[in-house]
Amino acid sequence: MRLYRFLTGLDNAAFCHKVTDALNKGWQLYGSPCYSINTTTGITQCGQAVIKDVAGNYTPDIELGDY
Repeated sequence: MRLYRFLTGLDNAAFCHKVTDALNKGWQLYGSPCYSINTTTGITQCGQAVIKDVAGNYTPDIELGDY
């Protein structure tokens, strides 16, 4: 089955580490990263989709972070 996750976080090193951790666990980047700026607070948030092919059958109760 193919799993999909959308990682999000503040535009900082912690977000980069989150994506790096996923890549090192076998996830692959899916598409380009995206950015959103909250015009009220000035805070930039990032997002990056990742996918991973694993054995088994999909059920909605799968904990994607376990993969």
